[in-house]
Amino acid sequence: MRRFRINVNGKTYEVGVEEIGASYQAAPPVVSQTQVPVKAEQPAAAPQPQAAPAPAPAPVEEPKQASTQAPPPGATVVAAPMPGSIVSIKVNVGDTVTKGQVLLILEAMKMENEIMAPKSGKVVAINTSAGSSVNTGDPLISLA
Repeated sequence: MRRFRINVNGKTYEVGVEEIGASYQAAPPVVSQTQVPVKAEQPAAAPQPQAAPAPAPAPVEEPKQASTQAPPPGATVVAAPMPGSIVSIKVNVGDTVTKGQVLLILEAMKMENEIMAPKSGKVVAINTSAGSSVNTGDPLISLA
């Protein structure tokens, strides 16, 4: 690897460039943008040893799986009015809800939208989970 110092807009940067080979057609090398104070009279510093690799990120918790049971005949299906992602679900299967009660929060276009019960009833199925993406018309919750 060859090391160079470049000056961009009055700031000096130290960069490393690795030659891949003449037959390899790659994009231009990525340049580190770490600012390094450099005095003109100092000789070039020797390359420093590589730092230890960063620890692996913590595992991401998977969202809970939604109920996939089919709604009973005559159940009212509350569908997604727009595409977005589910922020939180405010009810559980078996809960009794009243008309206008918030069932879940749907984030769309950086806005949190409250999805409310269109009628009073009992929650018989939850067909989505917090963190999942939905499209317009996707079933969210079934009420009987």
